[in-house]
Amino acid sequence: MRHRMSGRKLGRNASHRKAMFRNMAASLIKTVRAVEGDEGAAKVPGRIVTTVAKAKELRPYVEKLVTLAKKAQKHEAQAEEYATTAERNTSEWKTWRGSDQWNQWNQAIAPAIDYRRRAFALLRDKDAVDILFSELGERFEDRNGGYTRIVRLAKVRLGDAGEQALIEFVGIRDRVKTTHTAPVVVDDEEPTNEASSVESDSEAAEEADSPEAEASDETPEVEASSEEEKKEE
Repeated sequence: MRHRMSGRKLGRNASHRKAMFRNMAASLIKTVRAVEGDEGAAKVPGRIVTTVAKAKELRPYVEKLVTLAKKAQKHEAQAEEYATTAERNTSEWKTWRGSDQWNQWNQAIAPAIDYRRRAFALLRDKDAVDILFSELGERFEDRNGGYTRIVRLAKVRLGDAGEQALIEFVGIRDRVKTTHTAPVVVDDEEPTNEASSVESDSEAAEEADSPEAEASDETPEVEASSEEEKKEE
């Protein structure tokens, strides 16, 4: 029973699984530098097709390797300050080799060499290690995890109808999220009847409050008083 045991056995023993993941990881990394037209080159760089179960187990294996390459970038940048551009075994290089500058370079580059040795122990492929540290480490220098993605395929594997998936490095064929905003409509039409009625009511109120309106209200009373005086006479 596999109570609380992580990982899939995939129908293989431990040594067989280790060799399988080593080969799959090296194949995935080497497709990054694939050249079109070469025999056996991958159709899409940075991508391989396998089963869903294998892809899920391969993903943490590859992402740990990329993390090693990222950690080495900082130490290699520090070592560049003490490095020399002279060719090996020349007089200038031998002078640099015996100076204190070489000791400083050696101390700065030592952690990066250790990371390369650890990656080579997992991959056992010099070309894959070179691609891992020279290209993938720089590509994901500013990314915190999530270097690969798994996409399920609708087409099953011929023979046993196994569910297939592709695993690839992110950063090239990423989907761009688009936000749809509703267009702003500006109405240039004439005001409605309600607005015109409000305006007419406000104009009537202003006319009622004006002094001319007050004068007009007083004139009928003056005329009525003059007519009463004529009748009395």
